[in-house]
Order: sequence, then structure tokens, then C-alpha cells
Amino acid sequence: MEQTTIQFTIADRSYRLVVKPEEKDTFEEAVRHIASQMKRYAENFAFQDKQDLLAMVALQYVSESLMLKKAEKQQQVENSLAEKLLIIEEALDEVL
Repeated sequence: MEQTTIQFTIADRSYRLVVKPEEKDTFEEAVRHIASQMKRYAENFAFQDKQDLLAMVALQYVSESLMLKKAEKQQQVENSLAEKLLIIEEALDEVL
């Protein structure tokens, strides 16, 4: 399995990470999003240090991820119910 090393900086700290080549763009985009959100929080809110900004960015992204998971689960439930209703409807059509 081919892997590549990427280097990036978040909150003035440098990091290296080994990723699959097809994941490289996604990780680089994630780093840009983090930097953008940190800048936005820094411009709009009081903070002690960059750790405060990172905590807010982490909270934002995790809460968004959880909301998406809940929405996906809700969609799965709705799809399952729709399938079951269709089966019931077909069974009723056969009886009637």
C-alpha cells in the first residue's frame, strides 16, 4: 500500500502525517478549513491563546459531524419505514 508524508502547520505548530496518496488533498483541505475557522474565531471572539481557538474549532466540527450522523440515521429510519409501508400496502392490495 503506497503512502505519502504530508507536512502542515496548525496553530503555529508543525506536524507530519503519513497518509494514502488519495487522502492527501482531503487532509490539506482540512488544514485550510481549520486555519480559516481559527482566524474567524480570533476576529470575532476573545481568547487567551490558540488552544482556545482550536477547542472552538474542534467543538464546531464535531458537533457538525454528529448532526450529520443523526440526519443520516433519521434518513435510514425513514427509508426503512417507507419500505415496510410499501410491503404492507402491497400485501393489502393482494388481500383486497
